[in-house]
Amino acid sequence: MDILPILSTLRRHKITAFLVIIEIALTCAIVCNAVFIINQRLDRMNMASGVDEHRLLHVALADIGASKDQKARMLEDVAALRQLPGVKEVASLNEVPFGNSSWNSGIKLDPKQRVSTLNATTYYGENVVNALGLQLIAGRDLRPEEYMDFDDVVRGAAAKDAKAIPKFVIITQNLANRLWPGQQALGKQIWLSEYPLTVVGIVKELVRPSIWDDAAKSYSMIFPIRLAQGQYVIRTNTPQDRERVLAAAVAKLKEINPHRVVLKKHILDDMRHEFFQNDRAMAGLLVGVCIALLVVTALGIVGLGSFWVAQRRRQIGVRRALGATRRNILHYFQTENFLLATIGIVVGMVLAYGINLLLMVHYELPRLPMIYFPVGALSLWVIGQLAVLGPAMRAAAVPPVVATRSV
Repeated sequence: MDILPILSTLRRHKITAFLVIIEIALTCAIVCNAVFIINQRLDRMNMASGVDEHRLLHVALADIGASKDQKARMLEDVAALRQLPGVKEVASLNEVPFGNSSWNSGIKLDPKQRVSTLNATTYYGENVVNALGLQLIAGRDLRPEEYMDFDDVVRGAAAKDAKAIPKFVIITQNLANRLWPGQQALGKQIWLSEYPLTVVGIVKELVRPSIWDDAAKSYSMIFPIRLAQGQYVIRTNTPQDRERVLAAAVAKLKEINPHRVVLKKHILDDMRHEFFQNDRAMAGLLVGVCIALLVVTALGIVGLGSFWVAQRRRQIGVRRALGATRRNILHYFQTENFLLATIGIVVGMVLAYGINLLLMVHYELPRLPMIYFPVGALSLWVIGQLAVLGPAMRAAAVPPVVATRSV
């Protein structure tokens, strides 16, 4: 019964109603996309790494001046670190998860391919699976006799000596699924340049040190190559051992060779925290934007409701004098706000879809799921009804005699 009078009233206040509708529409469009991006950032920050993060340490050193026999020094370092109380395993690696420095290589499924099928991270180091705490879900680990020294591999590649190139590789499950969807990856070959490698093991997950494409975040490989570049990963017996072991490891490495500088010393949990600091900042900024928009929209509705209550005192008085109850007046203003919010939400959903299309084209953002539309609409309806409740209750409280005398 109230809808026709409401529409008639809104036609006399077209500009005001239009501004409220636009405000709600813009809020709906921006908030839906902002919440979607926030969820994307949160999912990214919580991505699985595949490694035993809560028990891992990372230490990187650099020599002062020229160094000799790096391999012997690396073996000495590893042996000494393994003797420290609380240490479960140690490995000398070329890179670590969330390290922001990635060694990558193009993979081919056929040596005749002119373009690589994809690009994947290459982990070098002995005993990587155990040191990182990876979950081997198929096949086997790399064997000691399969390892080659990094310098020998480089010289062999330069001389095109296939005998000096590793023959086996471990890959992640996601990489296996991408290369051979629906097939068994064990025993299959991949090609790096003209050199074939046979897949002998598959780990469940191993995140890349530097992630520029979330879809390829775990396209990783482990090669049987020994590396001596002063970068170590230490796995402790318990998370409680990390601080003590890190301090003891740095002291032991300096004791072995004082002519070295510690470039980095991290607990892997801290590395993850630093790695995702930009995502965390973006999520926080967008949360602030959403709150600000919702507050501004709510205040706009409160202001409009208060303005219309003051402007319609005679109308309210006449309705009260004709028998309208406080509940009728309250219902009138809530219905009016609901109609404006509904129109704004419908327009906002169209805008939200259009903004999402632009983000998909220019920033490779996924399509906005449909669930965000009803959730966004419900949220704005609730906020609108709560915002108009105060002015509507003040309108309902106006006595008929005071309203008619105020003219």
